[in-house]
Amino acid sequence: MQDLKITLVQTPLFWKNSGANLAMLEEKLWQMQEPSDLIILPEMFTTGFSMDASELAEPMNLTAFKWLRQMAAQKKAVITGSVIIREGDHYYNRLIWMEPTGNYDVYDKRHLFRMAGEEKVYTAGSGKIVKELKGWKICPLICYDLRFPVFSRNRENEYDLLIYVANWPAARSIAWKTLLRARAIENIAYVAGVNRIGTDGNNLPYSGDSAVIGPVGEYIEELHDREEVKIVTLSAAHIQEFRQRFPAHLDADSFELEL
Repeated sequence: MQDLKITLVQTPLFWKNSGANLAMLEEKLWQMQEPSDLIILPEMFTTGFSMDASELAEPMNLTAFKWLRQMAAQKKAVITGSVIIREGDHYYNRLIWMEPTGNYDVYDKRHLFRMAGEEKVYTAGSGKIVKELKGWKICPLICYDLRFPVFSRNRENEYDLLIYVANWPAARSIAWKTLLRARAIENIAYVAGVNRIGTDGNNLPYSGDSAVIGPVGEYIEELHDREEVKIVTLSAAHIQEFRQRFPAHLDADSFELEL
């Protein structure tokens, strides 16, 4: 493992306006003054968190996908975030993990937010992915997944960094901040949560609170409600030394996850 530079993109989003959001995000990425290994965008970064999937969804290999591929190549970094994707008669809240080479992987949100009716519109994913970057194993998840520790569980140290991309409202900011720290502590891993700010088309406010938490549960970075593109360096030595000094994973309960 080498030290890893990750970029948190905390921003308001234009409501249901993919072109405006892609143009805004592209401008922010081009203003970055130093290189990054991984750029993290919010959940549904082209539209905001909307249930109007029939209006907003696009197939894979169209606008958002091509934009991600172009930006990853230009920035020489992995870029990830979720968008609304249509496949046949199904809609997915799909995270795309785009590498500079054009290789990619996807994760479809497993836990759909029923309080907004997400489960009535979107199809749930069936499992998670773990990607490798500079010797790091990275597991990217989406928003409401944060509330389900069994699904996020770091069995046998299968990942070093857990990511949550989100549209998490300000009214539940205490839960967001508390659960991010809990996931880091219980999994002995770094956790990066990237949330949006501003108000969406349903007049729902978002306070951001994007953060990076270390494996001891300490804040490495916290953005509060600022609009910011922040590059954070994760120390490989820190997580390796702590896991060696405090190997709680060796006493973890063994289980199989039924999906």
